[in-house]
Amino acid sequence: MRIIAGEAKGRRLKSVKGRGTRPTLARARAALFDILSGQVPGSRFLDLFAGVGTVGLEALSRGAGQVVFVESDTRACDAIRINLCSLGLQEQGRVIRGPVEQALCALGRRGETFDLVFLDPPYAEAAAAERALEEIARSGVLEKDGTVVLQHSARAAPREQAGALRRVRSHRAGDTCLTFYKMDAKAWE
Repeated sequence: MRIIAGEAKGRRLKSVKGRGTRPTLARARAALFDILSGQVPGSRFLDLFAGVGTVGLEALSRGAGQVVFVESDTRACDAIRINLCSLGLQEQGRVIRGPVEQALCALGRRGETFDLVFLDPPYAEAAAAERALEEIARSGVLEKDGTVVLQHSARAAPREQAGALRRVRSHRAGDTCLTFYKMDAKAWE
């Protein structure tokens, strides 16, 4: 795996052997960042179900100000830290090891907010995606004009809404689909 664009373009990333993590392929990452291009520079980016951090590291390479990675697998968290150091980005990245829902609650309690939230839960665990989307809406971690992006199998259609999050767009990239959510304007009233 390599960073595909930005300051660290072409740099190799450490991965984890086994089937515990599924990296976001270059085609899906390219589509994601083409769509988000104007929103990434200077943003606070939250990478949920981060795996080895491919998407968050790509965001940093493209100018994100800070990325928080949330991953439950210890070996994957170690790989994220190694990748941050090898790219010289350790000051801009923070790794939280643990379940996504607990991390979202803790981040919300601390008042941390993000412009962009990306989640790539295991495709076989659709319920994990639903719970995470609802917790994002409930926890207050999303900035008012923030965007949430769910990566999922193109064979599965996520809900139109999750709490105050409303689906605004979907983009297919091969067997992968990226679904974009925004908070309903009524949630801010």
